[in-house]
Amino acid sequence: MTARRGNPSSRMALVRARLALPTIRRAVGHSEGQHSSMFTGHGIDFEDQVEYRPGDDVSSIDWKSSARAGHPIIRRFERESDVFTQLVLDMGVEMLATAPSGERKCDIGIWAADVLAYLGSSRGDRLGLVWGDSELSQAIPARHGRDHLEFLLNRAAAAYEEAAAPADVSGLLERVLTLTRLRTLIVLVTDEAWPTSADLDTLRKVRARHELLVVRVADMPMTVKGVDRMVDVDGGIVIPAYAREDPELADMLRHHRQTMINEADRMLRGHGIKQTVVNSSDEVVPALVNMLRRGVRD
Repeated sequence: MTARRGNPSSRMALVRARLALPTIRRAVGHSEGQHSSMFTGHGIDFEDQVEYRPGDDVSSIDWKSSARAGHPIIRRFERESDVFTQLVLDMGVEMLATAPSGERKCDIGIWAADVLAYLGSSRGDRLGLVWGDSELSQAIPARHGRDHLEFLLNRAAAAYEEAAAPADVSGLLERVLTLTRLRTLIVLVTDEAWPTSADLDTLRKVRARHELLVVRVADMPMTVKGVDRMVDVDGGIVIPAYAREDPELADMLRHHRQTMINEADRMLRGHGIKQTVVNSSDEVVPALVNMLRRGVRD
């Protein structure tokens, strides 16, 4: 089951059909009770107090109640009725590279965006889109409605085909920070090697004001031969076949990328950000469901 663009007018029908498959329907159905925890953040209305569990946001700890109880207590808030969900899609040329499944990373990315947007829209969220690379970023204002959702996601799919420059994820997130002062769920679809140390300041600013959910799309291992396209995450340069087929060069490239991936994972976990890594379009729904269920440190 691979990602397909299909007829633009039927994009949401395709999402509904794929989510209706029995095994996926059970998984998504199980997550409905958990789904609000992803889309809640700190709402307006206080709901209740519960014991802290590993993986909960430490900023939600009620220190006075914790002192009285003798153990950490967190405050939970009701979900706002009109949540602003901002899709942020990395359109750097790195996303045109090949994933472990043999698919293009951008095709996996747009399927993840389809699913997340569909879930958010089904709950009544306003959905907006920010996308781009190091040369250009664009935005579609957040609105309600399936027509808006179709337009937004079809524009995103077309934008992936126009990718021509290296990524600038921090630039995209900085733009999101200018769009609203309301607490927002930011859903970022990007390369597995994001973030780097250069993104740390932006990551902190985003995390201080908003909820951030990250879907990272993996690259085909460097040792695989016959792959059409592999891209260097540092500069968006296509890695030539001779470099991938030379054992010493390939090992250097592999080690460099794995170091970046490990550092990215450490940074996201250290900031309490829920994330998942996907290798194929088939993994997207199970990976998203698992991410909603678990704590950030699982």
